[in-house]
Amino acid sequence: MSYPPPGRPKAGAPLGGGRRRRLRGSYKARATSRSGARVVGALTVLAAIGIVELLIRIGVINRFIVPLPSQIAAALPRIIVEEHVLQRFGQTFLEVAWASLLLVVIGIPLGMLLYRYRLVRLATESWVGALAAAPIVLMYPLFLVIFGRSTTTIVMIGFAAGLAPVILKTLEGLAGTRQVLLNVGRSFKLTTAQQFRMILLPAALPTMFVGVRLGLIFAMINIVGVEFLINFGGLGQLINELAERYDMPGTYGAICFVVVTSIVFFDVTERVERWMRPST
Repeated sequence: MSYPPPGRPKAGAPLGGGRRRRLRGSYKARATSRSGARVVGALTVLAAIGIVELLIRIGVINRFIVPLPSQIAAALPRIIVEEHVLQRFGQTFLEVAWASLLLVVIGIPLGMLLYRYRLVRLATESWVGALAAAPIVLMYPLFLVIFGRSTTTIVMIGFAAGLAPVILKTLEGLAGTRQVLLNVGRSFKLTTAQQFRMILLPAALPTMFVGVRLGLIFAMINIVGVEFLINFGGLGQLINELAERYDMPGTYGAICFVVVTSIVFFDVTERVERWMRPST
């Protein structure tokens, strides 16, 4: 007769009080470590800002090129009230939302298509990888010719920039499904549709979300960049206008607003990804 190793409960046996306390302790320790990392990160940023302020005041950095961080902070209320930064943020957010919808509706099915047909995957996978490394934003004159100076141009450039990660990660998630799971599905005589819905899709969903997350980040970066280049849209246009007026504190304040928005977006998507990966 075989016995379970010491300290490991039998399969199906309820967790003991000690094991439950250890699990709670590990969850608390993990949460505490994340909170501590956030505090250290915030203190590091504040220290860097203080160093930049000092370097500008002593003349190491030219204040006509980089304004004082204190001046940037003082300009934030002005650009919020006078430059209607929240409305511009809303416009950029809508453009990112439309690009995200296109990425999900088109990118994920294309990744499934590459997984389903091996010949198509062998013929196009390297091209999709090359698209991921291409500077799509430099093609904005072509998009301007096709779509005109409009929101459609901005959305389509964001969509094109984020398409490759969605396709590749969808393919990776589906191809990485464990073979034993597929064999179990065949043993239950599941149809192709049932196997995809019950086995492939749940197993690949976390990896697919990573691709969507990367695609959204690439799309947002390119959307703000194109808004700046063509002086049309939301936050990117605001940065362009402030720079043309040589309002340096306002320009850097608007850039800081974009950076903070990106950090918040990254943090939210990271939390969603962690929720989809409860075991990590």
